[in-house]
Amino acid sequence: MKNDLQIAKEIELKPITEIAEQLNISDEIECYGKYKAKIDLSVMNSEKENGKLILVTAISPTKAGEGKTTMTVGLGQGFYHVGKQSVIALREPSLGPVMGLKGGAAGGGYSQVLPMEDLNLHFTGDIHAITTANNAICALLDNHIYQGNECNVDPTKIVFKRCLDLNDRTLRDITIGQGSHVNGIERKDGFNITVASEIMAILCLATSLEDLKQRIGNIIVAYTPEDQPVFVKDLKIQGAITMLLKDALKPNLVQTCEHTPAIVHGGPFANIAHGCNSIIATKTALKLGEYVVTEAGFGADLGAEKFLNIKCREGNLTPDCVVIVATIRALKMHGGVEYDNLKEENVEALAKGVENLAKHIDSIQQFNLPYVVAINQFTHDTEAELNFLKTWCEDNNHPCEIANVWLNGGAGAKELANRVIELIENNNQTFGHLYNREDKLEDKILTIAQKVYGARDVIYTEQAQAQLETIKELGYEDFLVCMAKTPVSLSDDPKVLGRPTDFDITIREIRISAGAGFIVCLTGNVLTMPGLPKQPAALKMDVTPEGECVGLF
Repeated sequence: MKNDLQIAKEIELKPITEIAEQLNISDEIECYGKYKAKIDLSVMNSEKENGKLILVTAISPTKAGEGKTTMTVGLGQGFYHVGKQSVIALREPSLGPVMGLKGGAAGGGYSQVLPMEDLNLHFTGDIHAITTANNAICALLDNHIYQGNECNVDPTKIVFKRCLDLNDRTLRDITIGQGSHVNGIERKDGFNITVASEIMAILCLATSLEDLKQRIGNIIVAYTPEDQPVFVKDLKIQGAITMLLKDALKPNLVQTCEHTPAIVHGGPFANIAHGCNSIIATKTALKLGEYVVTEAGFGADLGAEKFLNIKCREGNLTPDCVVIVATIRALKMHGGVEYDNLKEENVEALAKGVENLAKHIDSIQQFNLPYVVAINQFTHDTEAELNFLKTWCEDNNHPCEIANVWLNGGAGAKELANRVIELIENNNQTFGHLYNREDKLEDKILTIAQKVYGARDVIYTEQAQAQLETIKELGYEDFLVCMAKTPVSLSDDPKVLGRPTDFDITIREIRISAGAGFIVCLTGNVLTMPGLPKQPAALKMDVTPEGECVGLF
């Protein structure tokens, strides 16, 4: 069987100008080579009526694979097979997991976004621009301190870290400015991965260039000896940083295997950031498609919760339907089956693991949104297993469709597309958030932990409790909440699969992202700079003498 990269290389791409012509935006694009383009921000602000917004989420991920991005692309293509026009809106892959544990992140099989190699590598340079903008703030801050420290920054209270778009555990805690005093002030520092940076979050939440500049100005970089915050705007550099990001703010246009349009822009992780593509990309797509299919990272406990509570608020968005992706393989793992035994039929384990799906459905129901379970079919799924899951969904009144989009592309999602259309047309529910901005911070955090994770209570370390009080004193209690949690469990313990009960969520640290407008609660052992695995995906990658990429899938 061909792998994703082999399939991608067999597709004859259309010039991106032809994809733009399909959308009637030929005069609003700026080409980046033959198959990529930037879309002007004016498209987002057009008077066209918005299309329908579909969010794709999933169960708690396992190494068995759920195929959420593949399903997103397949469904987007599927709408064309039932006579509807659609646009897909995705995040940009981070080089960290591409070179580390995950490999490529552009969908799979005959439901991919192309050009796959470009997308997974440097693409149009957006993530590099974010990295540069982030590190420019750090360099200018350290220079400000060295040149006299007019803002009275306490070097021991700097909270804005440098970043890099690679997994590198050695950079989590470092010392800078060592040696001669001309090298700057010696102090402790560290790196986040770029996709966990506040600049990434801000770019994805900004609604205009001016909004971007204002949010950048509101970033807290440090505190004075009296614990007063020092902002980027105090350094008078928000204009320069915005300048570095002005092109990156424009969304990117590419295509799928079936030449349907896809907008790929922004890439915050969902376990340590808010996990959604940019508001600008989604709003642009809504002006261009009858149906817009977007995704949020990891399971519904992370990406979808943040999409619905953070992104929809900041972007004034209302989803029309949610697709919850599940696989027989992953549900069997949640039921206790070891990875090497997943090809064996095991309805008993499936019956136990389906409780993980049940909790994610429960979470989406609390937002008052129509939903459908999409069973991403794998080759080794047996008829008995598929029938069990279909029957379980029917018995519990959960809409459900089987889709095989890896093998069949859009044709494999025709029934799913029709079901989504039906659910949208018959929807009489009113979308609502799980908490109000004005709620106490502790109540917002507890609401997410109990209603989305199924936790019993929230426990704060002494450090987190002190940080919570500081946030209140600074007047940020109306901020939204971005939970940083392991993606592989509903709890904060990655070893606990299925649907855990009688557990508490421990918050060890709380960070203020004043530019993004939310606080980040770090739970368990979640790190904002991941490390590489023992066998990084990079070991299997190569370039042929003809310049062809190998192993990037």
